[in-house]
Amino acid sequence: MPAMSPRRHEPEGSERIPTLREPRYSQSLERGLGILGCFTPRRALLGLAEIVDELGMSRSTTHRYMVTLVALGFLEQDASRKYRLGLRVTDLGMSVLNSTGLREPSRPYLQELRQRTSYTANLSVLDGSEILYVERARSFRCGQHRIDLNLRPGSRLPAHCTSMGKILLANLAESERDELIAVMTLKRHGPNTITSKKALRAELDLVLDEGIAVNDEELAAGLVSIACPVRDGDQEVVAAVNLAAHASMISSEEMINRLLPDLLAAADDISARLGYRFEGGWRF
Repeated sequence: MPAMSPRRHEPEGSERIPTLREPRYSQSLERGLGILGCFTPRRALLGLAEIVDELGMSRSTTHRYMVTLVALGFLEQDASRKYRLGLRVTDLGMSVLNSTGLREPSRPYLQELRQRTSYTANLSVLDGSEILYVERARSFRCGQHRIDLNLRPGSRLPAHCTSMGKILLANLAESERDELIAVMTLKRHGPNTITSKKALRAELDLVLDEGIAVNDEELAAGLVSIACPVRDGDQEVVAAVNLAAHASMISSEEMINRLLPDLLAAADDISARLGYRFEGGWRF
């Protein structure tokens, strides 16, 4: 879906969603998807006026589309007459995650990794400047909820301040990585977030050299994690796997010293399931 133009003050009825020259392009479909795109984890509940302001469509047009989306199950309306995403969106999202071919092969190894370490194990892929959680095996340790951040398969986080994101960014082709960093906004999320693009490039060079990435309270206070890459049969890095914990349980240094072998073994097992050819032959 093409990007919508920036907000600006326009007369009532003026609409900012662009009309493309492609004759088969459906502006109605774009408007409906644009409404769904207004909802994010941080903006899970929105009123009609907020969506009108966000998209610049007229109130009557926006309301008509939203009534249709409610009828189809893509939106729900609560007692306050505000809207949230409906279960049909969840169904689509889970279908997309399953279509990556990563959830089923990774699930038993993430669960085993959680069992062996007692910490939360995750797998994600890169989507633009964000990571998309594909699978997650949550720790049952007391206090783990303090750094869970309500994450689940389908959740997104900024790549620049996550261990998995740094792994995935570092393994992009150099030109692709440079282009992406050039348009990224390095917003501060935790006390140690990297907010300088020069510093991020240096960090990614180090990650690429060492083969692992560390998040030491870069995403949120108290959250530490380590990550390594997952490769497919074409030898390409297609995902990242990590272990995450609260700093009161274990430091990032301890994670590397004690848990890195388990993490690397899990990444190797998942890669083997994806057809990655290890040195000396195929591993199954």
